[in-house]
Amino acid sequence: MTAAAAGAMAVWRSCWRALRTLSGDDAYDRYCRHQQVAHPELPLMSRKAFYVDEQQRKWGSINRCC
Repeated sequence: MTAAAAGAMAVWRSCWRALRTLSGDDAYDRYCRHQQVAHPELPLMSRKAFYVDEQQRKWGSINRCC
C-alpha cells in the first residue's frame, strides 16, 4: 500500500469513527470500554438491555422545561 493510500484510509477511518460517535452508533462500544475501566467488578449489560435502558433514559420522562 502506498503512503497516499494509507493516508486516505486513515482519514476515512477517522471520519467513520466521528460519524458513529455523532450518530450514537458506538454508544454500546463506549459503554463497554467505560465499564471495563471504571467498574470492572460489575457485569456488562447485553446489547439489548443497554438499548432498552438508553431508550428508557431518553424517553421515559418529560425532558423539557414546560
